[in-house]
Amino acid sequence: MDFKYKGTTVNERLYISGLMDTFDKAAKEENVEKVVEILKEVEITDESAIEEILIELGLSKKL
Repeated sequence: MDFKYKGTTVNERLYISGLMDTFDKAAKEENVEKVVEILKEVEITDESAIEEILIELGLSKKL
């Protein structure tokens, strides 16, 4: 499997994909499902990594 975003940070992935604004809006609206969907779209698939990001955003309790 070829990973499009190999070696990039989450922010770099969001920027490259053009999803930065959409991600920021979803996070601001506390739309956990959309945040997770976007993270998976930019190849963040590890559940513990996703949970870490949600914690950093203050969204972990919104699951």
